[in-house]
Amino acid sequence: MRAAAARTRRAVGTANETIQQLKPAAGAKGLSRLDRRDRLDRLKNKRQRSAQVQLEETGISWDSSAVDWSLLDRSTVNRVRARFRASLPEYIWDAAALEGNPYTLPEVQTLLEGITVTGHRIADQNQILTLNDGFNLVDELVGGGRFHLDKTTSDAVHVKVAVHEAIESGYFRGEGPVGGGRLVSIGALGTFRASEPGENGASLKREFRSLTTYLLEDVEDPREQAVAYSCAATRRQFYFDGNKRTSKLMMAGHLMKNGYDAISISAQRQLEFNQLLAPMFDNGDATEMMQFIIDSRPE
Repeated sequence: MRAAAARTRRAVGTANETIQQLKPAAGAKGLSRLDRRDRLDRLKNKRQRSAQVQLEETGISWDSSAVDWSLLDRSTVNRVRARFRASLPEYIWDAAALEGNPYTLPEVQTLLEGITVTGHRIADQNQILTLNDGFNLVDELVGGGRFHLDKTTSDAVHVKVAVHEAIESGYFRGEGPVGGGRLVSIGALGTFRASEPGENGASLKREFRSLTTYLLEDVEDPREQAVAYSCAATRRQFYFDGNKRTSKLMMAGHLMKNGYDAISISAQRQLEFNQLLAPMFDNGDATEMMQFIIDSRPE
């Protein structure tokens, strides 16, 4: 399956690439229109098989050639960490706002300075503070060379960001004492029927291993690995709650680990984000969401 995934990924090309492949053949002596159409059909079939492999292995599919990965410039780990820390209040506000938290950016900055902001629920305040813990944990792990795209790291991040909200923080659905959880709430979008967790979360653990193995073995670009992970983990719904926050922090950590700036989805683009989430949950195609994430990069 891994070899097949690699072969099918290499076979995928853009429409322009497909045309270029057909042009030489079109001029070849004796090659009929039917022959050219047959070649085009074979290329399309390879692309469809590649998408099917992606969906089976990761829970999503995407057309890598339709995403402009070159928009993310590489720097050094120290520089991207410095920019990350300088932007923490704004990034935390973004993440909280996407969850419906009413704190304003100035209020987030005030709270992070240790000053209580009146007029808000304790739950909203706690969400800001736990996000701060999660962002700082990711920064520390990257700085110490201990950030990995694995379950241990994901669970550690989830413990921080969802400790007051998830039924069980730091555990996949069904992994701890609480079972069930296949019908998962996805906020304003309603509910999503995720995979059955299996005994002690065994099914979700297999899905997670399949996801990370595919990304780390069959996808070469760390930018694509990070963004695809965020989309896939969001759709897989490994946890009872806090999936989007955890997956985006894992994306940020993997990007920074490889010398790329972390990406935060701006609170001002919440409507666009939710509109793209709907089809991704519906059919698993994450291509548009991936380009949206890339377009949300810091300038």
